[in-house]
Amino acid sequence: MTKSSNSQPLKIAIAGFGWWGRHIAKRLEGHAGINVAAIVEPITAAHEDIRSTGLAALNDLETALARPDIDAVVLTTPNPVHEEQVVACAAAGKHVFCEKPLGLTAASARRSVAAVEKAGLQLGIGHERRFEPAMVALKTAIDKGELGTIMHAEAAFSHDKLIHVPKGDWRTSKAVSPAAGMTAMGIHLTDLLISFFGRVETVQAMTASRSLGWETGDVVTAQLGFEEGMTATLSAVLHTPHFIRMHVFGTQQWVEIINESHPDTPGGKVNYLVAETGKDMVHKELEWEDAVVHNLEAFAAAIAGDAPYPFTPEQMVHNIEVLEAIERSAEDRRTVQISKLS
Repeated sequence: MTKSSNSQPLKIAIAGFGWWGRHIAKRLEGHAGINVAAIVEPITAAHEDIRSTGLAALNDLETALARPDIDAVVLTTPNPVHEEQVVACAAAGKHVFCEKPLGLTAASARRSVAAVEKAGLQLGIGHERRFEPAMVALKTAIDKGELGTIMHAEAAFSHDKLIHVPKGDWRTSKAVSPAAGMTAMGIHLTDLLISFFGRVETVQAMTASRSLGWETGDVVTAQLGFEEGMTATLSAVLHTPHFIRMHVFGTQQWVEIINESHPDTPGGKVNYLVAETGKDMVHKELEWEDAVVHNLEAFAAAIAGDAPYPFTPEQMVHNIEVLEAIERSAEDRRTVQISKLS
């Protein structure tokens, strides 16, 4: 089921033509190695929009899975259907890239991973922020020991892009989008922190409803304790001007990254600051890069056998374990030990 590096471009179907499905389709226009063959969208009112981009509109996923010219499916669909659709793609022999979250429970994520592995296919996950140059530089510095012993990290991902979604939209539901901004933004932060520091051991979380009146809330904050001993704090706010920050404190250096724009918005600078006792602070400005496309390119490279995909199945599942722990902790503000989750 793999493609060689000398083969034709990877042909994909995108399932879902909402905000993120549209974004991916637009970013892949004219891409040499990944061709969008069709868009799956059950809301037929959107089909004229799809066809206006020059793409075929399909009513259902089953039609895409039956097409022999489609190699892989990119899922940009509501959270509760991810497992069902990942399993269906695997059963049809299609590689599958699932937007976050992979599942709403760790058990669900494990079933998705198992289905894809059993079929000998590649699973991709929509955590593009690992591919941002600043995050790559930070992980390299951590891995080389440049920061010394890691003490603590602070991470934030907040914006107001979703405040006008219709009342009753799935994004506002506690059952479908638990723990306020976790499935929209916070889960990107936990993925980054897991990639930096490894497994999380304990979680203490809170949510609040301050402005939007959403059932799930509009603020989430969490304290994480890692098996390696360092700690981290994260927050995601659904109604505030754009703010994306990562700050890692070590005994030798601290590094702070502040993004001027969202991953979907080209052109914003990324500020990369390094502080070391007794030295002038170093400030670098990095250019925005399309991390969404970089992630899809890594997915395609893994399918072709050119390079391993940089997310392990264990990391994918563990991120959902952390999401589930944050959801449970926020219910009564108790400490949750991930090893004790049923």
